[in-house]
Order: sequence, then structure tokens, then C-alpha cells
Amino acid sequence: MTMPASWSVASEPQASPPSPLCRAEPIVCLPVIVLIVHQRCNCRCVMCNLWQEPGAHALSSANVAGWLPEWRRLGVQRVMLTGGEPLIHPQIADLMRLLAESGFALTISTNGTNLALHAGLVARYVNELMVSMDGPQPIHDQLRGVPGAFAQLAAGVAQVKDANPELPVSGRCTVQRGNYRYLRQTVEAAHHLGMDRISFLAADVISEAFRLKPGTNRKQLRQVMLAPADLPHLAAEIESLEQESAADFAAGYISETAAQLHRRIWHYFAALLGQGEFIAPACNAPWVSAVIEPDGSVRPCFFHRPLGNLYQQGSLEALLNAPASLAWRRLLDRESHDLCRRCVCSLWLKSSKGEGALVGTGKAGSFRS
Repeated sequence: MTMPASWSVASEPQASPPSPLCRAEPIVCLPVIVLIVHQRCNCRCVMCNLWQEPGAHALSSANVAGWLPEWRRLGVQRVMLTGGEPLIHPQIADLMRLLAESGFALTISTNGTNLALHAGLVARYVNELMVSMDGPQPIHDQLRGVPGAFAQLAAGVAQVKDANPELPVSGRCTVQRGNYRYLRQTVEAAHHLGMDRISFLAADVISEAFRLKPGTNRKQLRQVMLAPADLPHLAAEIESLEQESAADFAAGYISETAAQLHRRIWHYFAALLGQGEFIAPACNAPWVSAVIEPDGSVRPCFFHRPLGNLYQQGSLEALLNAPASLAWRRLLDRESHDLCRRCVCSLWLKSSKGEGALVGTGKAGSFRS
């Protein structure tokens, strides 16, 4: 699950700066909508169990078309399509066309396996493409559980770039036990594929977002989580990446700073092992975004529980500003809330020129793919 790198700036805020889009109540302006178009996926990733679900529900273009008037009233600027794997949704072409022609900036987060089949549509309608890349070819294929997945990703990116060289393409690497020694090779692979930038985040084993959490499958968790003996090697890999890819850090090709990689990845795995405290990321996602699931459930972000159901309540604004939703946000403190404190990602949006200008500072943001 991943926030586009282009919504980021050079540093993650350490305190909440004054801004009309920080934590306004009630919510009358919602810059970002995330649509989980369905939960189906054609990969078999070791760090995600969504592919094991039946995926009975799916959003239709008719569903989305009916919501657009309210989205315009709420000032929605960007819509992200994700899943599951969005590019295997049977109406993905209709959804892309509808949203783009309705004036929304469009982001797609994909595993890349079906990208070549839709390269022309993506090049025409999408404003930013995010592709999951979990390492160089053998590592990526192993973690995705699909032979040839890297080659399919590479072919898709090449076709999109041929059709629209100006379309920003971002790689997103989910760091876990199977690839933490290959961060430098992942950056090299991103360059080789012609990506415009690469970002890293730790695998989520805390929330229900990927259906992978402690107590569910210990063997699978051992494949994802680092062991105590792995921590020095992860630190050394980050330090080597900092030294060997200094120009990429300086140019923003690597979205995070080296310090952020230490804080958001090394410290996260260390804290999971009881060797330190979790560091809560700066985030205002519940005030500036909403995640709509295939069954109509609306979450304040990928990781918190739903606030309600859009099909049942009819209005997104009414759902977000229902008494229970207002009370939940009022009590939400990222420093003390157990889920926020241990979250692997963040979204920080503010307005630089009034409420019409969208600026993202969620450096470690992770809207999934």
C-alpha cells in the first residue's frame, strides 16, 4: 500500500506546522481519495495474504460515477487506484477514463505484471505510476511468488515510457528479510528500468491491511520479519547505500534520506524484536484522505478500521463527519495510539497557497500495491 513519491518533499516534519489542511474539523475539503477497486491479486507475495481472499466485491465505474459530484464538492484533487492488483480489474479501463476525463489527477499502484497490457491507457490517463519492485530480478520473482514477474514489470514500464516519456514512474520496495541485503541492487535495478525514483518502506506485520499480523502464521512471519542477527547487516546495507548512492540521495532519486531509512526501517524491525521503541511517523491521513474499499467500507487510512459504509450511509462527507467519526479523530494521537505509533508509513499534506494547492510531505508514505 503506497503514497506516491511525488507527493513528498525533502524532509518529514517533526511537528505539526500550521496549515489549512492539517487537521481541520469538520472535514469539508478532502484532497485524496484512494479506491481499492477489488482485493483480487495475481501475485503470491510472501509479505501479503490478500491474494488468498475470494475477492467477492469490486467497485464498478457506475459506483464511482455516482460519487463524483460529492467528490467535486469536497475538493478532491487526486485519486489513487489500488487493490489487490488494479490492472486485473475487468473495468479498469473504464475507471481510468472516467476519473481522468472528470479532471482528477490519477495515480495507479500496481505490481506491474499486467502493465504491458494496459500501457497505452496508463500512458494516456495516468498522472503517476507506482510499481512495486522488491529487488533485482531473482529476488523480486521469489518474493512475488511469480516466475517472470520482474520481466513483466520491466516490459510494462518500457512500454509506458515509450508511449509517454513524461509520465513519472516510481518504484516502491517493501523491505523484509528476503531482500534487506539488496537495497543497493534494488536502486541499480530501478535505474536500469528507467524509473524516475525509488522508495523503501518496511513490511507491515502490525495491522490487518495485508492480512499478515502476529499470531496468524508464524512460518510466514519468520520469512518476513528480520531476526536479531540480521539487524547489523541491515544497518551496514543502509550505510553502504548512503555512501555509494550519495548522488541519488542528493537528487531525490531515492525518496527517503539515509537517516529516514535508518529511522523508518532499521528502528522498526529493531522495535519489533524488542530492541528499541517504535517511532511514530508524522501523519494527517485521517483528515486529508479516505480509503474506499470494494464493499463500500470507508477507512481513514489503510491501517485503521472503517468509519462506516458508503453504500449504507450514502454520503462520504456525512460519514466522515458523523459524531462517531468526529469523536474518533478528536481522540487520535499518533504518539500514543498503538497502531499509529507502529505504522510503517505516513501521509502529510498541507496547503502552500491556500486550500487549492496540494503539497505532500509523506516521505515514507506507503499506499500499497
